[in-house]
Amino acid sequence: MTDTTTHHRICPLCEACCGLELKVRDGKVISIRGHDADVFSAGYICPKGVALKDLHEDPDRLRTPLIKRDGEFVQASWDEAFAEIGRRLPPILAQHGRHAAALSVGNPSAHKISLLLYFSRLAKALGSRNVFSASTLDQMPKQLSSGLMFGHWLSIPVPDITRCDFLLMLGANPVASNGSLWTVPDFRGKAKAMQARGGKLVVIDPRRTETAAMADAHHFIRPGSDVFFLLGLVHTLYDEKLVKLGRLAPWVQGVDDVGAAVAPFSAEAVAERCGIAAATIRRLARTLASTGRAAVYGRLGTCTQEYGSLASWLVDVLNILTGHLDEAGGAMFPKAAAFAVNTAGPSGKGRGITTGRHKSRVSGAPEVFGELPITCLAEEIETPGQDQIRALITVASNPVLSSPNGARLSKALDQLDFMVSMDIYLNETSRHADVILPGLSPLEDMHYDVAFPQFSWRNHARYSQPVFAPAEGQPPEWETLLKLAAIASGKGGPQADAKQIDDDNFADDVKRLFGDHAGAVLQATAGLRGPDRLLELALRNGPYGDQFGLKPEGLNLAKVKAAPGGIDLGELAPRIPEALRTPSGQIELAPPSLLDDLKRPAQDLARAVPQMVIVGRRDVRSNNSWMHNLPLLAKGPFRCTALVHPADAQRLGLADGSVARISNQGRSIEAQVQVSDEMMPGVVSLPHGWGHDLEGTRLGLAAQRPGANLNALLDENARDPLSGNAVLSGVPVQLAAT
Repeated sequence: MTDTTTHHRICPLCEACCGLELKVRDGKVISIRGHDADVFSAGYICPKGVALKDLHEDPDRLRTPLIKRDGEFVQASWDEAFAEIGRRLPPILAQHGRHAAALSVGNPSAHKISLLLYFSRLAKALGSRNVFSASTLDQMPKQLSSGLMFGHWLSIPVPDITRCDFLLMLGANPVASNGSLWTVPDFRGKAKAMQARGGKLVVIDPRRTETAAMADAHHFIRPGSDVFFLLGLVHTLYDEKLVKLGRLAPWVQGVDDVGAAVAPFSAEAVAERCGIAAATIRRLARTLASTGRAAVYGRLGTCTQEYGSLASWLVDVLNILTGHLDEAGGAMFPKAAAFAVNTAGPSGKGRGITTGRHKSRVSGAPEVFGELPITCLAEEIETPGQDQIRALITVASNPVLSSPNGARLSKALDQLDFMVSMDIYLNETSRHADVILPGLSPLEDMHYDVAFPQFSWRNHARYSQPVFAPAEGQPPEWETLLKLAAIASGKGGPQADAKQIDDDNFADDVKRLFGDHAGAVLQATAGLRGPDRLLELALRNGPYGDQFGLKPEGLNLAKVKAAPGGIDLGELAPRIPEALRTPSGQIELAPPSLLDDLKRPAQDLARAVPQMVIVGRRDVRSNNSWMHNLPLLAKGPFRCTALVHPADAQRLGLADGSVARISNQGRSIEAQVQVSDEMMPGVVSLPHGWGHDLEGTRLGLAAQRPGANLNALLDENARDPLSGNAVLSGVPVQLAAT
């Protein structure tokens, strides 16, 4: 009988990043549980973690490259796949220019260190301004407001929940998501601990979510009106003289400007528009100001609306004006061990951020964080002219399903001259590709979280060793990206040696960063390659690092690898002014672009309320569309239902279990009705990421219960003008019985 071996992994299936303990026998995973000794998640696990076995073993997961021949996919070797790309992509670039190609990257890349660290190499080699990502579907408003206020796109403060006594939450459901731009495994347990010590949780949401159900208070809000509620809170602070900056007073500029800008938005003026009584708004503002340790947290619902950037900004304005930013129990900045810009270089001051360095060719949407709104992709492919997109490379990206009006994008993708997808599935988007390059199973790859320690509830460093060896000939994803970069740049082509390219790139980076000390750094990292080498450099040169021997007690890759449960780096601590990277060296409370954008809600105060609007929702078993193909997560009750309040159901003649037609602007879908008083009257909720009924995919289990695609109803031209984020919430719809 073969011995059972034990392995430890960081779960790659949602932002909680829980530590897992796997048992393996005869090359098969026989059990997955939470790792009790994990310093970050302490044994917590949700159903997604256990489903990692299903993902690894999924017969639909691609394991060899595919090339489309005469309209059909056939298996190919890696050499054949790269040769096909080398034959077809360079002529397009040579004839039509660099901007005739585009890149699109999706959410799963955030859980793959190879993709996160090496995608930029491909983008640089391609040299196109047409870069798109899932960020403009869920989080760009928060990144933009954080960059404008604090100097970097990822300087996002998170609630210090273990010391918080009052948490006001908008448009977020961390019981289901385990946090979003807030990495907080077992939120329920932490919230209950907060309540047990006398703390309060108040949730503002158009649905009584799983988080709202456990809160001390829940208030319905009209979808898309968070900006008015938040403005009412800020106005109350000024009106009732509750503003107190505390320790941060010397580091904040623009307080008077904000006070003047919110003058039209009294609690009484915004109450009707947001659906929350003026007395409630004022009471919450007073509680926030009078509680010693408190925080405001807003997430997806505050971003995916027409006022996403304003709402994201106002969340932090409230934390600052009440003295709760950068204070224990308030909203604090994590201090990541590696890769965080706000822990590198000179502290307290920096270049800040810039937007609009170029614009999309058709709609004129401004560049934000180096990318364009993904809702512009279809029109950029369809519209003839100079720099029309003719080639596309997608990386773990499924915008046909996950972005508004996927039907239009699907038709546009068929017009491309050439398309490559790096993906583990033949899905709604990759079915359009000419070449598909599969990635590794997470269990075949090393991993270190690059992004999530920058949003984590506690500072830590954890590393995952591969559990299984990849199939013979399967390259790691960083090598695949470097090969694509070599083809795109014309430097090396399909025969390029990815390892040599990596060596050369690393040497150049080290010389730029370390100057006269470059030789010693290169010697200290000799023997490493790929993400391991970049991680070694980032850890040793990071805020807890050993500084290549100058601080022997500090971190290096060997120490992190030797700790299967990770290394605890302590609770969050104050970081202002050190964390700032603004040109002024101060917190910019009143960015001019945001103050100017207040003209829109001022003109919108009296807008008539639609009879019915739609919002999305998150389920703990369904973080991304491909999770519907995993048996453990797909089993049980059907989850793609349209939640409708009983009063709306009675008015419209809808019954529980019946089918309703949901329509918007000439587009319609049909969804199973679930009557529920957890919905605010006048609001219907349908989960995101469904609609697995398109031909040409290989998602066998998901296709058995395909569900309805919420995004098929939405207008791809509706965007938050500052961030370019798609408007996914509060969209007027018509609901009728079929």
